[in-house]
Amino acid sequence: MGTRGAFLFPDYQRPLKILIMPDKQHHTPTGELSYYGLSLLSYLKDSHPELIAEGEFIAERADSAAQAYSEAIRSGCNHIEAEEIAREELYRGLHFSPYNTLVNILWREFEAEIPEDTARQAALRLLPLCRGVLEKYDLTDDFADTPDYELFYTELTGTVQILLEDGIQ
Repeated sequence: MGTRGAFLFPDYQRPLKILIMPDKQHHTPTGELSYYGLSLLSYLKDSHPELIAEGEFIAERADSAAQAYSEAIRSGCNHIEAEEIAREELYRGLHFSPYNTLVNILWREFEAEIPEDTARQAALRLLPLCRGVLEKYDLTDDFADTPDYELFYTELTGTVQILLEDGIQ
């Protein structure tokens, strides 16, 4: 029973022996990624695809999460508590996704112009063109719960409308 417990929790500090190859556009880092690095990379692909080529950011954040996990264990936390602390560090500042907001805008407001199956690619192309709107707001982890979110959503929708009228898709 004592050895079975060792299999429940991976070694968060040691890199996994998984080679990550770049996709056709070279959007993913290559090399060995830790458990936290792989978790972050997976999350970034879904919520912040503009960051998946940021290998140094991924490695630093993964190392920081692993360090937070180790410190939590050393300070007496159990594995579940330590994992929660590590995940807080891993995803800090990444809970709100302008990309996902843009995808939702395309799905809800522009379904006739942008088919649902192409909305993610369109959002990725539109995201840099919406930088002016994004920079006007403090896009914290809880931004979607703030009064400014509705204004942001409306302004981003208007920007997309203008871009689509100008022929950018």
